[in-house]
Amino acid sequence: MAATLSMGNVSSPAQDLSKYPDWKGQWSRLNTNQQGQAVKFDPNKPSGPGQEAPLTLEYRKVLEESMADQAKGGIGNYPTALCVPGGMPRVMSPTRQEYVITPETTYILTDLDITEIRRIYTDGRDWPTDIQPSYQGYSIGRWIDEDGDGKYDVLEIDTHGPFNGPRAYDHTGPPLHFDNQSTFKERIYLDKTNPNILHDEITVFDHALTRPWSVHKTFRRNPDPRPTWPDANCSTDNAIIKIGAEIYFMSADGFLMPAKKDQVPPDLRYFKQQR
Repeated sequence: MAATLSMGNVSSPAQDLSKYPDWKGQWSRLNTNQQGQAVKFDPNKPSGPGQEAPLTLEYRKVLEESMADQAKGGIGNYPTALCVPGGMPRVMSPTRQEYVITPETTYILTDLDITEIRRIYTDGRDWPTDIQPSYQGYSIGRWIDEDGDGKYDVLEIDTHGPFNGPRAYDHTGPPLHFDNQSTFKERIYLDKTNPNILHDEITVFDHALTRPWSVHKTFRRNPDPRPTWPDANCSTDNAIIKIGAEIYFMSADGFLMPAKKDQVPPDLRYFKQQR
């Protein structure tokens, strides 16, 4: 009995995290171009057509129709307006993010419109034969020691679908293909001259594109060791209501109101009409 009890007190060896980079803390996106809204796939270019997304003619029309609908008061091709998760790649344009590194999995916690969690598996696994659709996709990563000093410098990530959709790159509605079969390649690493700057190079492979689309995102570490983490919950203050194929708004006094000029009211066939 004594031997058994003593064996139960033996703890497993601690995981050696010394070879992994220091990505602790709160990271905020750097927007290097102040034209338009800050949440853009390519932070170095204006939103909408200014992103110069290499879309096919068919999907360029989707973007044009999205922006035209938004100009009338609709939401266009922007499902996140209804509190649908943005998913990849929009999840990598967060207001704030945090990295939790373990040898088996790296977690990326983000808070753009709603709290989303990415899991990047780094345990050497193969691709599953049956990937369940999700907004984040399935990510497998590989740590690389580029300068040979015994410490990892870069996390390379492959992300595959199938994805849930529809998805858009940003608020104006640049679309990913509706087949939801995108794939992504990323390289995440600290700046060589400033350890408080984090880089994320993302390349999108998608059937709505005429060629792969690559962008370079940068994030700055908050110097506060105990930063504030505001609650991100899209549905808390969202006044957008979708009924059938139409979008309406909830007014400040609690009544349904049109989003577009001359918009027809919703079908109330299941409600007893008052004179």
